[in-house]
Amino acid sequence: VQLQASGGGLVQPGGSLRLSCATSRGALDYYAIAWVRQAPGKEREGVSCISSTDGSTYYAGSVKGRFTISRDNARNTVYLQMNSLKPEDTAIYYCATDSTRDCRGTPNGIFGSWGQGTLVTVSS
Repeated sequence: VQLQASGGGLVQPGGSLRLSCATSRGALDYYAIAWVRQAPGKEREGVSCISSTDGSTYYAGSVKGRFTISRDNARNTVYLQMNSLKPEDTAIYYCATDSTRDCRGTPNGIFGSWGQGTLVTVSS
């Protein structure tokens, strides 16, 4: 499966960005897709995931209530809407396949295929 993240950029604290993850045709029918971020000097963090079965979602506590994951199967794309951004959200954001179809891998940091990342910088 191919994955490509886009939509990163520079945003002020409190601002919003929407990331997109383009996937191979049909991939969303079989793979749960996660957003994973890596900040300098910090552990990799799985911040969100959407299942391939019933569309159920997972959010890390650090982003819950601020980030929203969604998918458009017709466009083979998963989105991450990020609101109320904070400087600590600064990181390279990657999309990846979860190791399961229902996002059980994301909280445990277990992923399959990865795409190239997109840089999000939150700064005034």
